[in-house]
Amino acid sequence: MKVSEIEKHKIALKYEDWHAYQLEHYSPTPGRTVYVVHTDEGLVGLGEGGDEEQEVIDQYLGSNPFDWIGDELSLPLGTAMYDLMGQAAGVPVYKLFGQKFRSWVPMGSWTVSTHPTRMAEAVERFAARGYTWLKYHLSPFENVIYQTEAMQEVAPEGFRIHYDLTGVSTDNHIPELADQLARFPIAGCLEDALDARDIEASIELRRRSKLPIVRHQAPLETTFEVMQGAADAYIRGHQKIGVLVRQAGLFAAGNIPFMVQNVGGHITRAMVLHMMAAFPTATFHAHNDAEVFKYDVVEERLEPVNGFVRVPEKPGLGVTLDRDELERLANLEVSTPSQWIIKTRFKNGTRLYSINHGGHFLVRPTFDRQIPMRYDAPLETEYWDDDGSPEYRRMFARLERERLVLEN
Repeated sequence: MKVSEIEKHKIALKYEDWHAYQLEHYSPTPGRTVYVVHTDEGLVGLGEGGDEEQEVIDQYLGSNPFDWIGDELSLPLGTAMYDLMGQAAGVPVYKLFGQKFRSWVPMGSWTVSTHPTRMAEAVERFAARGYTWLKYHLSPFENVIYQTEAMQEVAPEGFRIHYDLTGVSTDNHIPELADQLARFPIAGCLEDALDARDIEASIELRRRSKLPIVRHQAPLETTFEVMQGAADAYIRGHQKIGVLVRQAGLFAAGNIPFMVQNVGGHITRAMVLHMMAAFPTATFHAHNDAEVFKYDVVEERLEPVNGFVRVPEKPGLGVTLDRDELERLANLEVSTPSQWIIKTRFKNGTRLYSINHGGHFLVRPTFDRQIPMRYDAPLETEYWDDDGSPEYRRMFARLERERLVLEN
């Protein structure tokens, strides 16, 4: 069996309508590349992810999919190879990794930091869809305590929040912030709460925190710091398949929970499910973000029941290409806000104005080196879209000169 053809389709995406406004202000709607791989025996394998160079694609052409067991060249094309291997062998992909440890995999939902009322709506909507975890990256433009109070008010019992502090960019005393959040039953865990390079500090925070400490960033490539006990659980995101297999072995040796966080659609979700089904300690809730998008290129929707998604049992990944939808999304036109102002008001009346310089500015304003902020400052923020008013034009022009405006 040989790979005879690889189709490469760049597609556009849209967020679900109910939260498109806040997600589009955080980041323009992303696209992705879908790979449809054919063999000379008529099998079709699917993968998705980044835009691979032709020289990478060429290495798969003419090869046997089984040449790519433990692939460390391309995650999306490696996924397609595993889909083909499973179909050729007549087994679900998880059997290519080893024995199955679980038939249901915990899967969380995701959103962006925004006004407390919108955060509460996210909890209600995702809980209604069967999710029991919601993850978001804290932003110093919103007060995390106000957000948590709003989410706690509407959350069903057992629902948890995964607080992501990756690249901490505030002057908060993190142990104190952890204590504040731990007062809420909805508080679930803290991710990358400290500088990842300070392993000893992470060990100490884990010792004193009532909330589980999760590490995503790992300066030692999840090796020595894992065995030091630097975290209660680990996150691995977008690792090549062979790399992830080795790391899963280390987590198993240490009996340490971890999860796979590969962002994408339901092709990616299927691959995450198969891997987590076969890795012994892959018991922490995974994140894939397929739930935030309105459309997908496969017919199946791998949705959770009480926080768990069933692992597909069909040969390969267990998902089926929707060719019509693939072609439609390849031609889909998407518009997002081109320019807007972040308008923040403190409780004492002070106002802060800034321009969103890319999605991560909302969670890492230190990129712009303007002003230190906190996650629990008494403030709230709204998005000031271009309304054509003279006030908007004046403020936008001022911000282009000054970068940030702080005034009484």
